[in-house]
Amino acid sequence: MPRLAARLWTTRLLTTCLLALWAGAAAASCRLALVLAVDVSASVNASEHQLQRQGLAAALTDDAVAEAILEGSGPVALAIFEWSGRQQQQVLQDWLLLDSAEDLAAVADRVRRLPRSYSEFPTAMGYALGFAAGLLQRAPVCLRQVVDVSGDGITNEGFRPQLAYRHFPFDGVTVNGLVVTGDDTRVVPYYRQEVLRGRRAFLEEAQGFEGFEAAMTRKLYRETRELVLGVTPQR
Repeated sequence: MPRLAARLWTTRLLTTCLLALWAGAAAASCRLALVLAVDVSASVNASEHQLQRQGLAAALTDDAVAEAILEGSGPVALAIFEWSGRQQQQVLQDWLLLDSAEDLAAVADRVRRLPRSYSEFPTAMGYALGFAAGLLQRAPVCLRQVVDVSGDGITNEGFRPQLAYRHFPFDGVTVNGLVVTGDDTRVVPYYRQEVLRGRRAFLEEAQGFEGFEAAMTRKLYRETRELVLGVTPQR
């Protein structure tokens, strides 16, 4: 009887170890699940939206960004959506594991050619964050989860970001920001106080929509490269 109990204990221990190894391998297969949430509210006119789309596409295919995304122990999973009002969220790119330069080029091409989702609705950032939380719930298993919110204004419809963090599943999620600066001086402090969340959260600033590409490039590089080297690079 003691011998049988010992065998059962050994079997259970081996099973536990194998399950732990399997779970670790599954997590290590993806190092980052990244959601890009792009503002298309009424404050973003047609030419600004074009600069935003072209800037995002260019940032995704920037040589340094591509290297940062594609090197490392596992792929980056990416999803992109546009947002504005309470019910106005549209996925541009559903979850994709970025394994090659061809993957990045395909996403960039999709970003360039898809029509604008919305153009006449206010800025409901809390609802956008709730939508992002839902996307993360069905993301691939990854070591980290990050949401990026970009925009040129503050919430003027619905609940604030801090309420979204209380009522949606954001445990362990980092939220970064990209602010497009302009006439509204409230935007930068608003993002710092209301939007940034989690360990190593940071804010990038674009000097108008003309600066969107450069800011998005810096942000994507910083988010992906630091996971490889363990430090945040200076650019």
